[in-house]
Amino acid sequence: QVRLVESGGGLVQAGGSLRLSCRASGIIFSSNFGAWYRQAPGKQRDVVATITRPGTTNYVDSVRDRFTISRDNARNTVFLQMNSLQPEDTGVYYCAVLPINGRDAYWGQGTQVTVSS
Repeated sequence: QVRLVESGGGLVQAGGSLRLSCRASGIIFSSNFGAWYRQAPGKQRDVVATITRPGTTNYVDSVRDRFTISRDNARNTVFLQMNSLQPEDTGVYYCAVLPINGRDAYWGQGTQVTVSS
């Protein structure tokens, strides 16, 4: 059974930082495609950052140079370091594993990030 457990969300002032973690069990992050998504209030869930099997990263323009996605293979955990947070970064952040065999993605339960101005 695949399980993704997220942690690290919270309330922070604009300009602050948070680090999100997503620990996986039942699936290997480094053998698949990992991602962080964000769902702002009243909006759809959108991808924020991705990491491929060899570790190539990509970001949506709004977070590039502020957010960093990384992976610890030994701990089977993916991280999202978020710096210079702004109120528009507020939302529920979800980690996901997109299996390379084309099966449906697996999702974490989500962690709330709130940035006050």
